[in-house]
Amino acid sequence: MAVENGKIIFRIAEIMINELKLEDVTPDTFDPDIDLVDEVGIDSMDLATVALVLRDEYAVRIDEDDYPKLTTVRLIGEYVQKKLAA
Repeated sequence: MAVENGKIIFRIAEIMINELKLEDVTPDTFDPDIDLVDEVGIDSMDLATVALVLRDEYAVRIDEDDYPKLTTVRLIGEYVQKKLAA
């Protein structure tokens, strides 16, 4: 399943906004390079929630050991892209 990276990043931003109830931001204005932990304040439970949605949507498993590396929407998008290509 080839999915364009930009679309994945946009979708991950949508998931973040919806699941984490972020206000004053849209997928279009969500900075894909913002640090999710330091600047948005998400924790491992939030990331686990997002990982479950991504698993259901893209049929990819995000390993818990990889959570610390997934600090931006862009990095999550690249991770998902690699998993889809494997």
